[in-house]
Amino acid sequence: MKVEQLYTDCLAQGAYYIESNGEAAVIDPLREVGTYISMAADRGAKIKYVFETHFHADFVSGHL
Repeated sequence: MKVEQLYTDCLAQGAYYIESNGEAAVIDPLREVGTYISMAADRGAKIKYVFETHFHADFVSGHL
């Protein structure tokens, strides 16, 4: 299992990419989802789950 934090200083927001056995989950995705899509594609994984731990009043995470 691989777990990576993607942190954006200017927004003080952290997201997580978790991957195991060719499946990936993204927790609290940022607005721009290209990074997660690229990470999964580069590793031969498919993003199967997206989780949000809290509500963002200013935008919807990952444009869900």
